[in-house]
This record gives sequence, C-alpha cells and structure tokens, in this order.
Amino acid sequence: MKLFKKEPDFKFMNKKLYAFVISGLVIIAGLVLLQTRGFNLGIDFSGGTMIEISFKDEVNIDYLRDSLDKVGIADSEIVRVKRENKFFIKTIMDIKDADSGEDFEAHEKKANLIKEVFRNDEEKANLQAGKLDLNNSAENSIMNFLSGKGISPDDAEDSAKKIVGLRKSYQDANGNITGLIGDFSEIEKLDLKKRVQAVLKEHTFLGSFTFLSTEFVGPQVGLRLRDQAARATFFALIGMLLYIGFRFKWIYGIAAVITLFHDVLIVLAVILFFKVEVSLSVVAGILTIVGYSLNDTIVIFDRVRDNVKLMRKEGAEKILDTSINRTLSRTIVTSGTTLATVLALFFFGGEVIHNFSFTLITGIIVGTYSSIFQSCVWLKIWEKNFLGRKKSK
Repeated sequence: MKLFKKEPDFKFMNKKLYAFVISGLVIIAGLVLLQTRGFNLGIDFSGGTMIEISFKDEVNIDYLRDSLDKVGIADSEIVRVKRENKFFIKTIMDIKDADSGEDFEAHEKKANLIKEVFRNDEEKANLQAGKLDLNNSAENSIMNFLSGKGISPDDAEDSAKKIVGLRKSYQDANGNITGLIGDFSEIEKLDLKKRVQAVLKEHTFLGSFTFLSTEFVGPQVGLRLRDQAARATFFALIGMLLYIGFRFKWIYGIAAVITLFHDVLIVLAVILFFKVEVSLSVVAGILTIVGYSLNDTIVIFDRVRDNVKLMRKEGAEKILDTSINRTLSRTIVTSGTTLATVLALFFFGGEVIHNFSFTLITGIIVGTYSSIFQSCVWLKIWEKNFLGRKKSK
C-alpha cells in the first residue's frame, strides 16, 4: 500500500543531530527522575497487598485515606476505577526488613485491618450478633453457615451458588458491575427455599462494601521477579544482536541493539515521568516493544543491504535516505494500524490492562521514530564498515 503518489525524498540523515539531542535530553531526564523519584513499583516487584474494593454508596479517596490513617496505613496507594465506586488499595512491604516466614500472616492482618476500618457501626453490631455478611463471604462460607442453621447440604450448596452468582453479576443504576448485592429483595428473586429465605433474613446482612479481589506477593518473591524481569530484557537484546548479526553484518546488529536500548530507555523515562506502575504486564509491554521496533528496523536494514549493492556510486547518506523513503509507506501504515488497535485497548480495555496498553502506545511511537532517526544514523556513523568501501565525501 502506497501513501505517496511518487516516492518521497525526505532528507532524514540531515536531521540526525536533532534526533540525537532530543533522545539524549529525554534519556538524561529519565536518569534524573530515576535518581530523585525512582520507579513506581507494583506489588509484583516490591511485595505487598493489592485489594480491589467496591462500595455500595458514594465514597471518595479522602474518606478512604482518613479511614486507613486510623490503622496506620495511610501511606497506601489508592486508585479509583474511572467513575465507579471501585478502588484499588495497594500497600507495599519493605523488601529488606520483611521476614518471608511472616509474609502471609502480615498480608492477612493488613487485609483484615482494611476490612474492619470500613465497616459501619451497624455492620459491626451484626457481626457481633453472629450474623453473616453475604457481600463478604465466599461460597463455602455461606454454604457452611446455612448448613449450621439446619439447611440440608444440597439446599445450602445450591443457595450459596445462587447468592455468589448474583453478587458477581449485580449492577448499579448506571449499569456498572458492583460485585455486591444492594438489597434483600434481589435475593428473594432467586427462587430459594422458604426455609433458606427465612434463615437469610434473620441471620445474615448485606455489607456496604466488598473485596472484589485480594492479591499478595511476598517481598522475596517480588525481589526475585524484579531480577528475572531485568535478566529477560537483557537476554532478549543479546538474542536480537546475534540474530541480526547472523542475518546481516555484525555492524547492523550493533546498530539495531543500540537502537533497542534507546527505545527501552526512552519508554522507561516516560514511565518515570507519568509515574506508571511497573508490573509484570508493563515488562511484557517493554519486551513486546523490543520485538516490534526490531521488526521495523529489519525491514529498513533489508532495503539498505539491497541498495548498498544497487547504488554503488552513491554515498551512505543517500543510500540510507533512499532506503527509509522506500519503506516509509509501509512504516506509516503498520505503525498507524497497530497504534489504532492499542489506543482502543487503552481507552476501552479497562483498568487491568491500562498500564500495559500505555507502554505499548509509547513504544510504538518511539520504535517508529527510532527506526528512522536512530538505527540508520548509527550505520551512517560507521559508514565504512557497512558499505565495505572507503567513506564517501
């Protein structure tokens, strides 16, 4: 597919100094942020507790932070899920000080503290009276509770499944899945046995919030994952060097790997600037970027290799500009369609893949820029090596 009526003749190599200055400033800014601020590490790498909590009534982050301050964990990170009454609460463990033998116990204590601090007086009174919170009980807990109240095992199991199923699919007035049951009238629609209905009304209650998910990573596991992620990125780059060195010349491989390092450093600088939480999904995004950027670079290098033979009388700058211009339509179309897909993931894919899609968006833009303004520039610097002849004047 061609975007231009005739072959473009942009002088990309004339802009190489500007490209180096821009990239250099961004990388330096990233290094400064790394020293002064550091990465916003997710619990995958730092160790800690991540809880997704949904509230029945409208609450704000200030209320949550004030509540957490009562139990000494006000430094937790709180993120709202768009405009819903859902929040992610992340607490970090100190990797140096935490005892791996106490990880799970510390996690349980922290989760219980968070759950306790959000209960109102009525809910606390219900719990003290021995009532069960249907919005914060697992299926087995509900089943065992009903069995303990004289309900047959089959009816208890069937009722527990229906209640949990209702909770998972329950929607608020705006059509958002809340994960908690708003009113007992909804349970009455489940066609439960009258005996079960009576027990539920007398001995259970519906809490004002629910834990949709809890995730815990021990500090030692987080440290190991951090090392493995760095190692995976390093060996991916080495593998690229070997592959391109085998397919082309060694000088092409070095130019490609320098470009890939450039891409990773730029993306990391953007992640630092926007305080993006670094998790395993972000690392997966960075590795995806490495492969994507390399693919575009290889297409250009393939054309460069052909043009070195076809344009023997031309200098390196002319060969490189011609090669980039001849693949420019392909670069724009490929990058544009990929970017459109990732933008859709970013805006409509939900909170879970938000950071992953943001990393891909940044990487696609940086990778396209670097394939044009970085990879070929390094070949121009080493003109004699990749041309195999004396440097042109």
